[in-house]
Amino acid sequence: MPRVAERAPDTLEPALRALYDSYTQGGTVFADQFSVLAQVDPAARHLYGMLAELKARAAVPYRYIEIAIVVVSLLNDCPYCVASHAPRLAVEGITEAGANRLLDYADHPELTDVDKLVVRYAIEVTRSAQRVPDDLFDALRAHFTESRLVELTLRIALCGFFNRFNQALQIGEHASDVHA
Repeated sequence: MPRVAERAPDTLEPALRALYDSYTQGGTVFADQFSVLAQVDPAARHLYGMLAELKARAAVPYRYIEIAIVVVSLLNDCPYCVASHAPRLAVEGITEAGANRLLDYADHPELTDVDKLVVRYAIEVTRSAQRVPDDLFDALRAHFTESRLVELTLRIALCGFFNRFNQALQIGEHASDVHA
C-alpha cells in the first residue's frame, strides 16, 4: 500500500478521469501509480497526457520503448515497473525470462543488434548520462532520427523518475507477488 492515499477515480474531474480510464485500462494497470500522482492534478494531467500522446504518435517502436523501460527499471531495482513492463515484451518476441535478463545483453539470443544498442543506451543514460560514448550515439543515429533519439532519451529519463516516485512512495510494493 502506498505511503500516501490514492485518489479514488470518482473524485477526479472528468478529463482527468478519462485519462485515468485510458491510461490504466479501466483501473487494471498502474491504477495505484496514477491515483497517487493524481494528488497533484497538473502532474497527473501533464505526465500521463504526454505519455498517451507519445504512445499514439508511435514514433519510436513500442519494442524499443519497452526494452528501455525494463532496462532502466532493472538498473534502479524497481520490481513494480519490471513486473508491469516485462510481460509487454512477450508480444515483441522477448520472453518474460528474457526481459528479466536484459542487462546481460551482449549474447542475449532474443535481441537484435538494434535492441542491444537500445539496452546499452538505456544503461549509459541511467548510469552516467554525461558520459554517453560518441560511438554509441553515432550507432544509434544509424537507426533513429534525431526526433526519435530525443523521445527515446526522454522515455529513459522519465522511467527513472517513475522508478524513484514508485519507490519513495512505496507504490506497488507487492507488485512482484501479483505478477509472479
